This record gives sequence, structure tokens and C-alpha cells, in this order.
Amino acid sequence: MAADVLAGCRPTCGNITVPYPFGLTDGCYSPGFKMTCNETYDPPKLFMSTGNIEISKLSFDNVLMQGWIARDCYDELNSPTHVWTNLINTPYTFSFTSNKFTAIGCDTLALVYRLGNVIDFTSGCISLCHDDTNVVNGSCSGIGCCQTSIPRGLQRFDTLLGVMANHSRTLSVSPCSFAFLIDQDQFEFSVLDFTGFRNRNRVPIVLDWAVGNQTCAEARPSPEFLCSGPNTNCTDSTNGPGYKCSCNKGYEGNPYLVEGCHDINECEDTKNGPCVGICTNTPGSYTCSCSPGSTGDGRRDGSGCTSLSSSSKTFPIVKVVLGCGLGFLAVLVSASLLYWGLKRRRLSQLRERFFKQNGGWLLLQRQVNSQEEAAAERAARIFTADELRKATNNYNQSHIIGKGANGVVYKGILPDNREVAIKKSRVMDPGQVEQFINEVVILSQVIHRNVVKMIGCCLETEVPLLVYEFISNDTLSSHLYGPGNFASLSWESRLRIACETAGALAYLHSATTRPIIHRDIKSLNILLDQNFTAKVSDFGASRVMPMDEDYISTLVQGTLGYLDPEYFHTGLLTEKSDVYSFGVVLVELITGQPPVSSDKPEEERSLANFFLINMERNQVFGILEPRVVNEGDTAQLKEVAELARRCLSLTGEERPTMKEVAGELEQAKRYQMQHPWVEDNGETLEGGRLLTRDGSWSSASFASATNPNDESDAMLAIS
Repeated sequence: MAADVLAGCRPTCGNITVPYPFGLTDGCYSPGFKMTCNETYDPPKLFMSTGNIEISKLSFDNVLMQGWIARDCYDELNSPTHVWTNLINTPYTFSFTSNKFTAIGCDTLALVYRLGNVIDFTSGCISLCHDDTNVVNGSCSGIGCCQTSIPRGLQRFDTLLGVMANHSRTLSVSPCSFAFLIDQDQFEFSVLDFTGFRNRNRVPIVLDWAVGNQTCAEARPSPEFLCSGPNTNCTDSTNGPGYKCSCNKGYEGNPYLVEGCHDINECEDTKNGPCVGICTNTPGSYTCSCSPGSTGDGRRDGSGCTSLSSSSKTFPIVKVVLGCGLGFLAVLVSASLLYWGLKRRRLSQLRERFFKQNGGWLLLQRQVNSQEEAAAERAARIFTADELRKATNNYNQSHIIGKGANGVVYKGILPDNREVAIKKSRVMDPGQVEQFINEVVILSQVIHRNVVKMIGCCLETEVPLLVYEFISNDTLSSHLYGPGNFASLSWESRLRIACETAGALAYLHSATTRPIIHRDIKSLNILLDQNFTAKVSDFGASRVMPMDEDYISTLVQGTLGYLDPEYFHTGLLTEKSDVYSFGVVLVELITGQPPVSSDKPEEERSLANFFLINMERNQVFGILEPRVVNEGDTAQLKEVAELARRCLSLTGEERPTMKEVAGELEQAKRYQMQHPWVEDNGETLEGGRLLTRDGSWSSASFASATNPNDESDAMLAIS
């Protein structure tokens, strides 16, 4: 292994080899690949850089680290229910092919998310069971154990663990809940894991790694390019930026060292080598031949060698081979024509089956009925699969404008040059077809200036494709706290956006044929057009309320920070769930802060909870965005804050309806604006602090949004 390190460098730490570009001392590693050997352990342990991430294996393919486990046990008050791992500013990424996010327990809700300026990725799973008789060893599909995938290019993830009933129903079987990212090849679920994981602190996680942030073509001219040695090859990383080196075929060794790749002598193994005759080694390859008196290619996987004395000299081998070849060619051509004919017929039948499976005939019938009752242009258009494929250039990656839990959104251009947004949903349960049909028909008839208009759908694919109008000016969240957009919206614009969003939700709740519950209201789902007019979007999680029903019993679904606590605990979805989520959006508008900030103190991590605490303390002006305080009328701001507080009530009965919310916001808009610096009690706001009547400054100050990405070194932590 010493040949795989630079001259004079230490090759191992304990029983772990440390090849270049990794290294333990200065001058022995490439930038970003420093390792630390802790000699206080027996045997010594290897750690990444100067952090606390333990490394158990290094190779040119990947790295194996030991990650923390989030746990929640009924008898451990300080169980680490929140765990995060940070690899930002390192050359490492979590392998999306080798790792799975896993949760264990009979009363377990586990979430995994990536926290940037906003939460741009959230996933998770629920694991429930009554007792161990329901559990199937080796199966991790939701009974006692559940798993989900992680996205490509992930360098930081946060794990949040919760329970549904505090283990009260499953205490004797599963007293704990566990959640972690793990190498799926090193994990097989067993009922013994319910208690066995209490004695485990860490689990193996596979990390991919790459050199630098450039592609091979960009890095090759640089003198620091590591694949510069002979017989080496460079490939671009498939999991984030950078490149990796490898030895050419027929060579082995360390491709990151000059002269590190050396020829493989394939002829050394005379028993199992590639040749059955004479083997001749060549640089990077070999040749096989037969000894005099025999014929053949000499290869073990070829014709080998046959003695000339044993072969027939009169057999017409050329004629036989030529005849067989022509006959085979004729059969091949006939089979190909038959295959393509059957394939075209099968494709046509498959599209028809998908059309019926997705409720195509029923949807068309309901459209006909709706057209008899309303104007024809209000009905959804039925697109063909070919039309949408051409509109998105065969779903080219450059056309992707958004990704979410329910699917991917592409930008498309129709033949009439109209720009549209095409949502490609994930696999849908066949039992939800009827509900999908109702949703398409109803949403296609929703005519409201603040709801993204559905233009049509495609039913010829395995899962339906939905076509919406294209909104060009990004999301509300990007204008509130996106990069470079701090305090970019005026108070007048914010109040108008709030009024428009509330009006749209009130319309969905009260003015449609049957009430529609959006179920995923958040600033990321409120789009803004070129005039900054609000457009409510993404109805992938929406539900249509049955006639004469006040709630729907359904699997809990929503976004962390916006989820109605009552809905989370009961599983009963009501119109008041949208009211709670809108309340969080209203707080975002007046504070300019994201709904969840894991890098803040415990009291400030949840924006909704922090807002309610400051309302109770009568200190709400201390957390409002300074521009909002400067431009807004004091009484008007108090009224909006009080309305947000009522929307965030823990019980739905105490919350107003969306119709009431919309009315109160419209009334707030009509208030005559007073001077933004003077309150009714004579106090003056200046520089983000309160100046009282006697001229003294109060201790209240305005809090601005912080950057949650202020991270420098790799770090693993729990809270």
C-alpha cells in the first residue's frame, strides 16, 4: 500500500489504508482530503479533517463513514430526536444509490430534509405496527420499518423524529423510535432491532467523493489536474460537481499519482488466465496464439486451440458457414419486421389501456356534461403524449422548472407558442383514479385570477400529466428570503399578496361546486406573475370535500413548518388546516423569515411558535421585518398580527374561516396609512428600536433573517 501514497507519507491509520489523494499530514494530501488519525483509541480511529466524522473505510470508489442515529425512547428525556450531518465545503456527497433513509419502530414518524435559505427538499416515512406478530423480518415497507430514497448531490441533511402516541400503545414491543441514513447493503431489518438499536450509536453511511468543482474538460489544462499521469482516465462525477480518475483498461494502481497506474500481466495466471495456448503480455493488454500444429484463436473464451491432425480436411466448412449465415440473416430480418409491427400495436394498446386506467372515458363524459352546463373553453383539454413530449423537447432536463413531493414540473411551449407548465406526477394508486377525475374536472372549471389555471391533461401515460398556465416571476418565498432578495417586497405588495391568496383559498373553500382543501399552502406554492399578482399553485396534495361532510380522514401529508398540529395528531383534514398553513404564510410576509430555521436557538426554530411566544409577551414588533415596520401603519400591523395569531390557534374551532380571513385583510387594506415611525402611544420606532416618550431606548430590536448556510468545515451534530 506504500506505493499508493506520496514518498515519506504515512500509509495507514490503525487497520485502515489511507491512499493519496487522502493523507494524514501536510503535503501528503490533495486540498480537501485531509484525514486525522486519533491515537487515543485502540486501535487508532480515522476521522475526516479536524471534525468528528469517523471514517471506517477509504477507497478510490467511495468512503464509508459512521453516522449518528436519531432516537426517541419513552424513558429517555434527552433522546436526540434531531440529528444533522453537514458535508458542505468538502469533496464528499451522500451516495444516493447506496444509502436509504430508514426509520424503525411501531410508533414512528421520521422526516429527512435539506435546509438552505429555505427547506428545498423534504421526505420521510411512517412506521406503525400493533405488535411483533405483524412484523415481517427482512421487509422494510412500513410495518415496524420504513425506507425512502435521498436526492442526488446531497451534502447536508437534517433528521427529525416524532411519534404519534408517545409509544403508549406499543411500549412492550417497541419502546423506542429510530431514524438514520444507512448503507442499504449493510442493513436487513429484524424485529430484534426494536431494542437492539438502543445499544448502537452509529451506522455505516456511504459517501461519494470527487476532486474539485470542475469537469474533466475544465480541469485538464490546470497544473493541479490529478489525472495527468500516463495510462489514466478522467470521468465527471455523477453525484455533484468535480471529477474522478481511474486507470485505463489493462492497468491497475493509484491513478492520482504520477506513474501510479502500471500494467496488469494477464499471463501470470497460467491456470485461469485468458489464454489456453500461448499468452503474450502487452502494455495494457495481451495476445493469445496457438502452438505450431494447432489452429484457433487461443483464447479461453473463444475457439481455443485444435490440433490440425484431429480436424477434418474434407468437410466443406466454408459452404456450411455461408449457408447457415444467410439462413440466419433471413430469419433475423423477418423476426425484426414482426417485432416492430407487434411493438407498434402493443404501444397503441398500452396507451389505450392507460387512457382507460386513468379514467379517460369517464373524464371525457364528465367534460361533455360540463360543457353542456358551462362554456366550452372552461373544460380541460385532453392532450396526447406526443404533443407534450414535443412541447418539452422529450422532457429535457433543461426544461425542469421545479421538483416536489408529488412530481416534476417542466416548462413547455405548445404549437401556438403558448408557454405552459407541465406536471409529471409520481406513480398514482389505481384506487385514486375516481378522485383524480373529480379533481381535474373541478379544477379545470375554477375561474379565479389568483389560482393557477389548469389548461388540460394527458391520460395516455402510466401516470396522468397535468398542464397549467406558466407563471414567470418565481415564488413568494424567493422574493421574501431568497438569495439577494432580502426586504425586496414593499408592505403594500405583501398585504395585497396576502389578500389575493386569502381570496383564492376562500373561493376554493366556499364558492366551488364542492369545497377544495389545498393541503399544502406555503410560500413556495404561491407564484407571482410579472405584476407581482399572487397565483396559488400545486394541487397535487389537494382533496375534494365530500358532500355534507366536515372533514376527511386521510394519511397525514404536508410540509414541515406549515402542517396543522390538529391534523397531524388526528389525521382529520378540514378547511381549517388550510387556515393554519395560511397563518404561517402571513407570518412569513410580516417577518421576512422562513418557517423553519434549524441553526437558530430552540425557541426560534419554528417561526409559528416563535411568533406566538412574542405575541403573548406583547413583543411582536421586535420580530417584524424593519421595512414592514417602516412602511406599515401601527394599528394596521397589529390587526394583521392578531389575525395571524388566530389562524395559528392549536384547535380548528378557534380559527376563523378563510372567508373571514379574506374579509379582515381587505378591511386592513382600506385603513388610512399613518406616519410609519409614530405609534398611537407616542413611542417612536427608529433604527429597529423603540424610543419612548422620555427619550430613552427600549431593549426591543428587530430581528433579520439569518443565513442558515454559514458553515465552513464538515460537522456531525445532534440536538
